[in-house]
Amino acid sequence: MRLFLDTGSVEEARRAAGWGVVEGATTNPSLVAGSGRSREDLAREICGVIDGPVSVEVVSTDREGMVREARDLHGLHPNVVVKLPLTEAGIAACKWCAGEGIRTNVTLCFSAAQALLAARAGADFVSPFIGRIDDTGHDGLDLIEDMRTIYDNYGFKTAVLAASVRNQGHVREAALAGADAATMPIGVLAGLFAHPLTEAGLARFLADHRRANP
Repeated sequence: MRLFLDTGSVEEARRAAGWGVVEGATTNPSLVAGSGRSREDLAREICGVIDGPVSVEVVSTDREGMVREARDLHGLHPNVVVKLPLTEAGIAACKWCAGEGIRTNVTLCFSAAQALLAARAGADFVSPFIGRIDDTGHDGLDLIEDMRTIYDNYGFKTAVLAASVRNQGHVREAALAGADAATMPIGVLAGLFAHPLTEAGLARFLADHRRANP
């Protein structure tokens, strides 16, 4: 499973890229707004830091507007993936993008039926929001498992990109459920390094080294 960074910060992107394990990034209008940067400038800079697909979201709500934005965003950088909402207009725009060779990430997916529509439209990625599904009292990982089964049954090449990842448990469960990638905030990503036995073991090794080399 590929690890993506969900961010609106170039500094976070640089930090994560330095670990050598991050293979992509995602942004959304909320993260862009929080950055104080233009969507285009932020996207270009993150693309220059992270070598992999970088999802950049449209803000139009009609097909024609989405298509115009998709064309413009596609021209920003070869790594840009156009992020589209899972609406009627978004799916229609996704189909157009697929015909033009523009990579897409269909976002705000909350059901297997929606995921099927996005795959039929030729989406490169579909983002199930597992954390938000958990908030409703259901299990977001069930959706990933359903998507994996459906996509494998029919040979869809669309990648399952687990989103709204809130903790290390979500990362583990998404990997076990067969997600192709997971995108997460820097805090969750950094937390994957942490384990108390790792910290205790390192402290002991270093203490032994100091005793042997006074």
